[in-house]
Amino acid sequence: MKKSLRKLLPLLVAASFGTAQAATEADVENTFNPYKAGMPSFAGLKAGMTINKGNVDQFKDILGAGVFKLIKEGMFEMKVGPTTQFNISKAYVDATRANLNKTQLGAKPGDMISGYVAGRPFPEEPDAKDPRAGEKLAWNYKYGVNWGDGAIISPFYWKYRNMQTGKVEKEITWDFHFLNFMHRTKDAPIPEITPNPSGIFRAIYVKAHAPADLKNTQLLIQRFEDDAKLDDAYLYLGFQRRVRRLAQGQVTDAFLGSDLMIEDFEGYNGRVSDMKWTYKGTKNVMLPMWNHNELKLADDMPAESDGYKYVDFAGQGGCFAEGTWQLRKVYVLEAAPVNPNHPVSKRVFYMDVQLQNLNGANEIYDRKGELWKVFMVGKSHADHHLPVNKGAGIGVDDAFSMVDVQSKHCTTGQFKGQVDPKKNPPRLFQVQNLRGGD
Repeated sequence: MKKSLRKLLPLLVAASFGTAQAATEADVENTFNPYKAGMPSFAGLKAGMTINKGNVDQFKDILGAGVFKLIKEGMFEMKVGPTTQFNISKAYVDATRANLNKTQLGAKPGDMISGYVAGRPFPEEPDAKDPRAGEKLAWNYKYGVNWGDGAIISPFYWKYRNMQTGKVEKEITWDFHFLNFMHRTKDAPIPEITPNPSGIFRAIYVKAHAPADLKNTQLLIQRFEDDAKLDDAYLYLGFQRRVRRLAQGQVTDAFLGSDLMIEDFEGYNGRVSDMKWTYKGTKNVMLPMWNHNELKLADDMPAESDGYKYVDFAGQGGCFAEGTWQLRKVYVLEAAPVNPNHPVSKRVFYMDVQLQNLNGANEIYDRKGELWKVFMVGKSHADHHLPVNKGAGIGVDDAFSMVDVQSKHCTTGQFKGQVDPKKNPPRLFQVQNLRGGD
């Protein structure tokens, strides 16, 4: 009897800490192809129409609370496009199938998962009765395909804008690099980049080119495979010519005077264990997703040698991307900081089921629980963007707006995102590179 119990114990533990029911091939199909049975619809919603303050009440049920407020107050108008498939990289989907049900949650929320190899860790539909459903979605995001195994945004234009006057107060030109060191599925080397003695899972490297007072400012963020380990973050200020390590609290400060924190990058740039994650349900919501090459693009941006043009901006203060929005199946996910001194009381994400990113149309609430900012990142289908991105199997981040609804200020971003491994050598993501960056 005791021997039988000993054999059963590991299985019981796994069942308690992992998926409540084993994921199936049907779950994999549904998570990567949620529109197999047909595209979502809503009464009165048609591609080609515009949602504005005159008709927005009719569509309140398919708009995030922050976006609804912005339209209701006349800050921008939403152009509606058709819902389209954003197919994920076949290599990532195959990895999900090959590693189905291998990933298990830790003993308590915030603990590191075990058994993860590659692909989407928890492809099953979240269960509202599962108290850890939100945590599983957070792990899906961490090990997701936001930029695939690696990419570069170059150039990347940030503009700080006064929403009331429309004045552009500052413009910064950046390069942003993203690289997965582990759990790689598509770009060589697979499955990981070695040597990697520190156990870095993913890193972000940022370098400013203009204006002159910020030229050669660099930021390096190293996120570890061990989620209990604090990120290493380093800032190199060109005018000081020295590298300094950022304290943990600085990732929630305004980054170089913008409306973004470092924690805001990519929608959420923090550890799973930094937040209490709550799944709030599944619904259809409008998200900014489009085909870049089919948009009316900006004529007032620097010309690119390959003819590439950037997404245009309009609306109050020029704070809103002129892209189309489409009705998508989303998981509503709420994240409340574990640290009581955090400047944010909660973040609300509308996680696209197919991509499972966290940067479509988010809401950020201040410590009093009042809406503070709305973060909107528009994504282009990779096959309707730059030729180098064709077949990348991701949604290419194409433009962003971080709107501070309290101060009536915004920071906008216009991208030239490129999924090109040759432009992302691992040496860029080492501290020594910052010292030699001049």
